[in-house]
Amino acid sequence: MKLSKLGLAVASIIGASIGTDAMALDLYVDSKTQQIFAEPGKGRVKLGSFERVEDSTSEKAALEAQKAEIEQIKEDLALKNNELKALDEHVKATEEVKVKMGQKGVEFESKDKDFKFRMGGRIHADASYTSGDDNLAEDGDRIEANDGTEVRRARIEMLGTFYKDWDFKSQWDFADNKVSTKDLFIQYTGLKDMEITAGQQKQAFSRELQESSNDMMFMERSLMNALNEPTVDRAIGLNVGSFQNDWTGQVGIYGETVDPNAQNDKADEGWAINTRWTYAPINEKTKLIHLGIAGNYRDPNAADAVQGPTSSLRLRSETSHMSNLHLIDTGSISNIDAIKMVGLEANGLYGPFTLGGEYTQMWLERKNGNDDAEFNGWYTEASYTLTGESRKYKKGKFYKVEPKSNFSLKNGTWGAWELAARYSEADLNSGVVKGGQMSLLTVALNWYMNNNIRFMANYNKTLDMNNPKVTTTDGGEPNVDTFMLRGQLAF
Repeated sequence: MKLSKLGLAVASIIGASIGTDAMALDLYVDSKTQQIFAEPGKGRVKLGSFERVEDSTSEKAALEAQKAEIEQIKEDLALKNNELKALDEHVKATEEVKVKMGQKGVEFESKDKDFKFRMGGRIHADASYTSGDDNLAEDGDRIEANDGTEVRRARIEMLGTFYKDWDFKSQWDFADNKVSTKDLFIQYTGLKDMEITAGQQKQAFSRELQESSNDMMFMERSLMNALNEPTVDRAIGLNVGSFQNDWTGQVGIYGETVDPNAQNDKADEGWAINTRWTYAPINEKTKLIHLGIAGNYRDPNAADAVQGPTSSLRLRSETSHMSNLHLIDTGSISNIDAIKMVGLEANGLYGPFTLGGEYTQMWLERKNGNDDAEFNGWYTEASYTLTGESRKYKKGKFYKVEPKSNFSLKNGTWGAWELAARYSEADLNSGVVKGGQMSLLTVALNWYMNNNIRFMANYNKTLDMNNPKVTTTDGGEPNVDTFMLRGQLAF
């Protein structure tokens, strides 16, 4: 007989006798038939005495404790399961956002590329020295240029994209120990080859003015900028542009700058409408011809009331940003009814060579019997990349050289070197307005260490002058030379 069968038999008998009052029971087994009996008999062998035992209090407590422990285990498993789910969701979310750190700064991008964010900035640290300013005077007062060092630009910018079609840009400058807003706009790009931009932005006029200070071949813009900067630089407005592979077109309507009511706190703000069109009949990576035309009309302000202030405009050019020396300066030209401008552009690129220039003509319509005036400015420039790289071109604008090999003493590579020269002129003499006429030669040497760092050296030579604002102490024409150096970090 197997023990398991015996156990089952014993359990059956015990179960059958549960209803009896006997607390103990003797069991016998027949040695031949293996049957179990409750009474002794012939051939029967006593198995033993068996007692009925009730569940004790301690056993009940043990069972309750076991149940409680099982419930606690279940709760712990549920918590662990929730933690695993949360961790899984976090991992998935991390996989959906790409974070990059590179030459463009810190970049974030969603997996579907519908949302993007980038933080960048620039630092331009300059030094300048002026010679030939030891005997200069303005209106009989002795003056000279300021030599020394400065942080020309210190900017932080944030750019991003929402829902794929909406872009934004915000840029602030901390140079001169002051805070100023440069760009602050939103842009819709949901239409093919078209951009609609609203906010503080550069107006649609002049290739030189459109290009970033990070990309210019020279440390400062040409003398022509004496006409452009006060009239067609940044302003709050709405611009609609179409950008094809070979041509671009923009039309915009603008108020004034983000500075609160720059004219007068009692005058209405002025407004302008301008447009710029470019065409590249040859547009290859190392061969390019660029042509452009732009127009601008500005009403300086709408203050036509008898007691309202009259609008004014000041055109001038400084030898360097920190010098505060303006050799040509119209002073404040008042009673302006309208400003009209036309700009022409032409540039060519062939491998490491570039050649081009711009021309701007300005007409001032004046009221209250004042004579109208007209001014012009232009420049021509050429550059040669000694290390063979070509400048970049996109959407009607030129961009800085990107070196084939970054500077590295370990690898024996020296980045990219660029030599450039520019001749510019501005004529601010017209009728009773004697702002002066001036021409300037600029020679530049640029060293591009990599895509983020470059060093620049500029030499400005003042050439012919006519009725300058500043003269020598004996009434002669100034002969001023300016040397400038810059270290630039941009990302």
